[in-house]
Amino acid sequence: MTFVTRRPLSTSMFAGFLLVAGAIVNPSVRAAEPVVEVVARDLQNPWAVAFIGQGRMLVTERPGRMRVIEPDGRVGQPLEGLPAIDAVGQGGLLDLITDSGFASNRRLYFCYSEPGSAGTNSTALASARLSDDARRLEDVKVIFSQQPKVASRLHFGCRVVEAPGGLLFLTLGDRYHRMADAQTLDNHHGKVVRIRKDGGVPPDNPFVQRVGARPEIWSYGHRNPQGAALGVDGHLWTQEHGPQGGDEINRPEAGRNYGWPVITHGENYGGGKIGDGITARQGMEQPLHQWTPSIAPSGMVFVQTDRYGPAWKGSLLVGSLKFRYLSRLEIDGTRVVREERLLPELGQRVRDVREGPDGLIYLLTDDRNGQLLRLKPAP
Repeated sequence: MTFVTRRPLSTSMFAGFLLVAGAIVNPSVRAAEPVVEVVARDLQNPWAVAFIGQGRMLVTERPGRMRVIEPDGRVGQPLEGLPAIDAVGQGGLLDLITDSGFASNRRLYFCYSEPGSAGTNSTALASARLSDDARRLEDVKVIFSQQPKVASRLHFGCRVVEAPGGLLFLTLGDRYHRMADAQTLDNHHGKVVRIRKDGGVPPDNPFVQRVGARPEIWSYGHRNPQGAALGVDGHLWTQEHGPQGGDEINRPEAGRNYGWPVITHGENYGGGKIGDGITARQGMEQPLHQWTPSIAPSGMVFVQTDRYGPAWKGSLLVGSLKFRYLSRLEIDGTRVVREERLLPELGQRVRDVREGPDGLIYLLTDDRNGQLLRLKPAP
């Protein structure tokens, strides 16, 4: 598989400005668009990409496979050693990151839907060592398993971030029909959790001393977070799917309640209010940004590189599954001040967004014949 596509893509031109959730959307005033290269094809519903050195990448496929992508785009055979995966509905093999010390320890972390008894499942996080020949996973350990397991095909969440100091954040969905669980602390549904790399609980987690609370919980009141990244401030940022409307960007703080399903800017599928139909309540956090109608966000990264020019540096990139574009959000502190919608002619669901060690942006598209794409700066 070699590089076979190299084409500039441009956004549609709109007259004037559009204000969405407090941020100006101005697709017609922008820097030159990057050029899209196809790195690899024929990936079945790829979910995450990670970089393992020497131009090589690891990609997860939702049906339960992990593959090496060579620098020339060749796709390797599935790695051996993965645990049992319940690849149903939205579940399967999902996010993947390499350890900050990967160059010396070859350690990686991946999350997936873990099967339970009687048709139940939940999101789990495992660590493993990539073998020296990159053909299998070794020393596989499940370091976290969402509780309780339930019978559901939906809302696994499942994005992983390593924080400064080596702790891991993991986003967890509300499992859809258990949405009320997002407001209680005796379960992991609709939560962001923070753990050590061995699965232990940091002693400064906010609910460690609360009787009946799950000690791994960092924040709660989330719906289905499928994007997480460290901001330029070193703080965790997340995005999550709303119902019909109300997709959110948040900056989860320890112990804070982000409101779902008590407050939301969305509504039930097909119409009708959720709960009391309110968008604010004392003690519940407002999103930093929200999309109505929903864009179905997935994947996110803050641009650290200079390769796309000063306009892009510090921006937040978010993929859209529904509208099949890449959103570039300009950030001022914790405010989203402008949105630029990129690559609308791509016509593919953007599942993951990463910045590579080469300073280039990589995308995964979610399809039975999904692709790994690379964005080259405009000439």
